[in-house]
Amino acid sequence: MLEKIQIVKQRFDEVNDLIIQPDIISDQKRYVQLNKEYKDLKKIVDKGEVYKELLDNIAEAEEIIADGSDAEMVEMAKMQLDEAKESLPALEEEIRFLLIPKDPDDAKNVVVEVRAGTGGDEASIFAGDLYRMYSKYCSDKGWKVDVVSTSEGTSGGFKEIIFEVSGEDVYGTLKFEAGVHRVQRVPQTETQGRVHTSAATVMVLPEAEEFDVELDMTEVRIERTTSTGPGGQSVNTTYSAIKLHHEPTGMIVSCQDQKSSHKNLEKALKVLRSRLYELELAKKQAADSEKRKSMVSSGDRSAKIRTYNYPQGRVTDHRIGLTLYDLSNIINGDIQKIIDELMLAENTELLKSSEDLI
Repeated sequence: MLEKIQIVKQRFDEVNDLIIQPDIISDQKRYVQLNKEYKDLKKIVDKGEVYKELLDNIAEAEEIIADGSDAEMVEMAKMQLDEAKESLPALEEEIRFLLIPKDPDDAKNVVVEVRAGTGGDEASIFAGDLYRMYSKYCSDKGWKVDVVSTSEGTSGGFKEIIFEVSGEDVYGTLKFEAGVHRVQRVPQTETQGRVHTSAATVMVLPEAEEFDVELDMTEVRIERTTSTGPGGQSVNTTYSAIKLHHEPTGMIVSCQDQKSSHKNLEKALKVLRSRLYELELAKKQAADSEKRKSMVSSGDRSAKIRTYNYPQGRVTDHRIGLTLYDLSNIINGDIQKIIDELMLAENTELLKSSEDLI
């Protein structure tokens, strides 16, 4: 492990020198990447210093005990040795987790798509609940949320809502939310008091930069229309709404929430790039998870990942068998505890698959 920490320290020193070079500072993209790497490496280097100090304490205590000439010193050394040996395994485990190679996409911003599934109006209302849950969570983390497009439900909520989230390590955090979310509750329209089951699908796409995806604009048909509101009525008479048709994949992306067609086109292209990038990513994740038999981030969009049971006040994440009786706080944005458990499960899987790393 010391050898691995030393390699990290060498890279840390390199990055430390690079981020003060004028040509790096002037290249914003490279500068941001290196700053991120600097922060990640610093965590390992700092823990490495603590680890080396602990090993030195153990060696020093063992030397005093072996010498045995001063009884009082031997007694103190034994206490020091016990303390150091007790804290060593947890520190080693922490460093092992930090040494797991980072997914380069984890630092990216995301495009989130929430779609009502089975359950009619109730599914649309639930999709709206999920959007509010994520908005509150992102706001609490200091992340920025921008709505790209919406299709409102007839009784509230959304048939579909697409929004961007920007901040630090957004994809690395929100990627665990992708999949089918299920709700069990008595709908407001239910007169018999029966519990209904509805569902909504969440997609979390790492925001693709232009260099991530080569988009051939000859394969994209751009349709300009007037913006429409609920029920299809025309909202304005200018052709500012944009609909993109990607001919090779059949993907369609609409955006009408911005004030100008230029802004709508920009947003729509960003969503299209992210969807195409995610398509490739999903294939890779499926192949990787097949190798690792991963349940946490399999890339399977149809996987039922979580159930929100209102009568019992219960939320169950089916991937890791986690059940929490704290639905009201969770649906109001307190999802960090679930994400922490999913991250731990994912890191444990990654650790097993990279045991030759250390």
